[in-house]
Amino acid sequence: MTAKPITVPAIRARKGKTPIVCLTAYDFPTAEEIDDLVDLILVGDSLGMVVHGLPNTQRVTMEMMIMHGQAVMRAARHAVVVVDMPFGTVEESPEVAFRNAARVMRETGCTAIKLEGGAEMAPTVKFLTERGIPVLGHVGLMPQKAAMLGGFRTQGRKSDIAEKVMRDAIAISEAGAFAIVIEGTVEPLAREITGSIPTPTIGIGASAACDGQILVINDLLGRASDYAPKFVKRYAEHGESARTAVAAYAEDVRNRRFPGPEHVFE
Repeated sequence: MTAKPITVPAIRARKGKTPIVCLTAYDFPTAEEIDDLVDLILVGDSLGMVVHGLPNTQRVTMEMMIMHGQAVMRAARHAVVVVDMPFGTVEESPEVAFRNAARVMRETGCTAIKLEGGAEMAPTVKFLTERGIPVLGHVGLMPQKAAMLGGFRTQGRKSDIAEKVMRDAIAISEAGAFAIVIEGTVEPLAREITGSIPTPTIGIGASAACDGQILVINDLLGRASDYAPKFVKRYAEHGESARTAVAAYAEDVRNRRFPGPEHVFE
């Protein structure tokens, strides 16, 4: 029997409690296989690279996100489903962001949207949440802005960058995001952010102290190339049981065994 559906308030209430298990999914069979094992499924714009073979996430379109979001929602019965907003769809103004986010939610049926950005996006997050659109924030390393950062660089090694990431997290938290992804950030900073804001944090290349963890499922299952980022732990190689791998990942997150010291940036 499928477990009771998880809600956005339930995710928000997990702050400091049992870690939130999150994974990406981009299609019906994957979502169907993992739905009862995780708390949150992200239809990430990473699909541009891992599914469509694009060189970055900036080329992902609204139509792509909606198509994959619809596929995932046909399978999801338990996990909160969040759909990424593509580059260029939320930055112009809060009003434009609302129209695009409302379209994504209306056409996919998803629970919430995710957008990248720090203090500069806080007014947009506030505008959306006040109008009934739940927002998952994203600070630290932001793939959509990787070109401006000089590539996929770990954030927080320098004090000025660390201060900015902290300010970003506080701003997005105060704007009303129900949770915040912290990506590619040195472990002490991710730990400090998690202890400083009332909003649950979800780490990817961050810290075991975060209130939850997320990985790209293709990395977790060994479906990607031989290269894997430092923060990835492969729970299977291609061809092994995905459910077995995801169950092991969920158990490790809930017992704070992942990420281990070898998966964070000191």
